[in-house]
Amino acid sequence: MTHGRVNPTFTLETQGIKDLGNVYYNDLEPALIEAAIKRDEGTLGQGGTFLVSTGKHTGRSPKDKFVVKTKSVADSIWWENNAPMEEGAFDVLYQDMLEHMKGGDYFVQDLFGGADPSQRLDVRMVTELAWHSLFIRHMLRRPGREELDDFVPEFTVINCPTFLADPERHGCRSETVIAMNFDRKLILIGGTEYAGENKKSVFSLLNYLLPEKGIMPMHCSANHAPENPVDTAIFFGLSGTGKTTLSADPSRVLIGDDEHGWSDRGTFNFEGGCYAKTINLSAEAEPEIYETTRKFGTVIENMVFDPQTKELDFKDDSLTANMRCAYPLHYISNASERALGGHPKNIIMLTCDAFGVLPPISRLTPAQAMYHFLSGFTSKVAGTERGVTEPEPTFSTCFGAPFMPRRPEVYGNLLREKIAKHGATCWLVNTGWTGGAYGAGSRMPISATRTLLSAALDGSLENAQYRKDENFGFDVPVSVEGVADILLDPRRTWDDSASYDRQAAKLVAMFSDNFAQYENAIDDDVRSVAIG
Repeated sequence: MTHGRVNPTFTLETQGIKDLGNVYYNDLEPALIEAAIKRDEGTLGQGGTFLVSTGKHTGRSPKDKFVVKTKSVADSIWWENNAPMEEGAFDVLYQDMLEHMKGGDYFVQDLFGGADPSQRLDVRMVTELAWHSLFIRHMLRRPGREELDDFVPEFTVINCPTFLADPERHGCRSETVIAMNFDRKLILIGGTEYAGENKKSVFSLLNYLLPEKGIMPMHCSANHAPENPVDTAIFFGLSGTGKTTLSADPSRVLIGDDEHGWSDRGTFNFEGGCYAKTINLSAEAEPEIYETTRKFGTVIENMVFDPQTKELDFKDDSLTANMRCAYPLHYISNASERALGGHPKNIIMLTCDAFGVLPPISRLTPAQAMYHFLSGFTSKVAGTERGVTEPEPTFSTCFGAPFMPRRPEVYGNLLREKIAKHGATCWLVNTGWTGGAYGAGSRMPISATRTLLSAALDGSLENAQYRKDENFGFDVPVSVEGVADILLDPRRTWDDSASYDRQAAKLVAMFSDNFAQYENAIDDDVRSVAIG
């Protein structure tokens, strides 16, 4: 039995997914919330939000993600970063999942990955949970109702949290599995209710497919100047570094907060919504994002709330530090309707330095930009991945290694070519610690970060006086109006300068050790700026 608007020649049955219960195609937000409440998947919150807990999985499970090793992708996948799964194991996994699904009700959303119609990926998301259908409807681009009549998905994602994988039978690691098969154009997700797996599976697809077209897929947020899409800025960074917060600048137009492509036509958002962290969210610091937590249809994930009033507690991280809200992009008043921008004029690389060593902003040469992009230094923030309970310094190449199916140099060379062609200015911005390492220092003041970014984006920072950082070799402004000079020189913010020097030496050594893996894949100009 089927409900909703769908291409009649391309239903789940025509895809070989048969003997299900009710199948709800492309339901809108009210129907999905009604279904989720009726099925006891969560609770109706203030303003018509939907409050949900994802159980034991409150973050991604990167160690349970697999790529099926078929002949067509065997030579192009970065296998050191992507665990392989045998074709036969995937086939058994798929058949077992289909058998498990029989008789159950499922929700289908037919959506676009990509705001540029010439580059988008048509994706079908099949979910066991109604609220997952609501979530992905926010996250991807929504077709017009008439477009659904002839929608044919290029890839299908099936998410079935109640299906538990068998490592011996299915060639995986645990009962949780995310398996990508590029030949069969299928992604299977089982054993986890964490909704972020849905959106990141599509991001991983685009990260594999787009480089062949000369398009740079980017784990970044983006905005542009009012009435001037040519003045576009992109913000690279892992979760927790400030991509969503810093791109939601009321003085600029938001293109998107997490995933974008850079083509010959410019910048385009992959998504249609935002997935923002809500820990310590406040109306004063981030008013627009805060307001989304009271708007109809927003998914509130893993937040503690008052059982009577449904008032949210933004400080209580007893469920997870990775509490989030998911909402459509148009809930942000200054969001772009088209989600398109020009070629980036400024490229911001966000890092969360738990060592407290890096300055709040540094200007990079193109070679240094390539170096820091490949290095991807940051700190994993508590809760984003399973088992991470406090900031952990890490190197995540391209600021998104968990989602990169190809070798890092593929993305690095694409970025370098586009910087050279379009003349972008590159900046490294530390949103981590100052005055000491994590546990001793304090988090970089967001007001200072915003002031420095504004100076970078409006061009005034180009005229500042700079010093050469003795540890990392990049240019650091000496003085910026509205920011205390001491903050621009991290060594001065520490009570014990010798302790700073030891921490800096430790971080330099970590950069050097990590970058050794790329020595044979880079040009001399990048090698010449290598740290250590």
